[in-house]
Amino acid sequence: MKAVWTVVAILGLTLGGISVALAQEGGTLSGRITYAGSPPAKKMLDITKDKEVCGKVEHYDESLVVGSDKGLANVVVIVVGAKGGKFASQKVELDQKGCKYTPRVVVVPTTGQLDILNSDGILHNIHTYGTANPSINKAQPKFKKVMTEKFTKPEIIKAACDAHAWMTGWIVATDHPFVGVTDEKGHFTIKDVPPGSYKVEIWHETLGKQVKEVSVKAKEEAKLTAEFAKK
Repeated sequence: MKAVWTVVAILGLTLGGISVALAQEGGTLSGRITYAGSPPAKKMLDITKDKEVCGKVEHYDESLVVGSDKGLANVVVIVVGAKGGKFASQKVELDQKGCKYTPRVVVVPTTGQLDILNSDGILHNIHTYGTANPSINKAQPKFKKVMTEKFTKPEIIKAACDAHAWMTGWIVATDHPFVGVTDEKGHFTIKDVPPGSYKVEIWHETLGKQVKEVSVKAKEEAKLTAEFAKK
């Protein structure tokens, strides 16, 4: 009987009035996002407050991070309309360490929570600028090591610190796990994407958004590339 139930589960048959869903393996979407033109020169930021903590390391403008091989970092890649899937965790962390947001771009499930850490031991004030989700404007004193927030609607939300004007981060609230963020070389990988044809949104905080089309097949890897130019 165990063997029969195994066959039923694989084929998606109905047995004894119980319907068993068809099992279908996903594919992988991977690729690389690049920057057209020469990489911009690094711009150092002025640290004007809490220098004993914030000034321990040099801070640079990270709104446009391009590698020597033109790979574009911190690009958000969203498979539009993908359904199902499972998040690696319902709890995600955004740290305030060295007076910067780490990571700069964090992906948060709309069904989960964002734990905002204060590793600096000084006063921070997180201020988010959402449209679908209510904005947050809360002080986080040095004794409050963790502050938990939820974002129940999908959108990309800017985060800033009212106490330290140079701090900027991005919160990607999503209702499915098929979202990737490029690394310092512009690479991304999104696994277990349900087979199908999709539009893919590719977003960068200063260079805007592109939309591509892609077809994903079960147990296969689909490739996607895009290039951004400065406006």
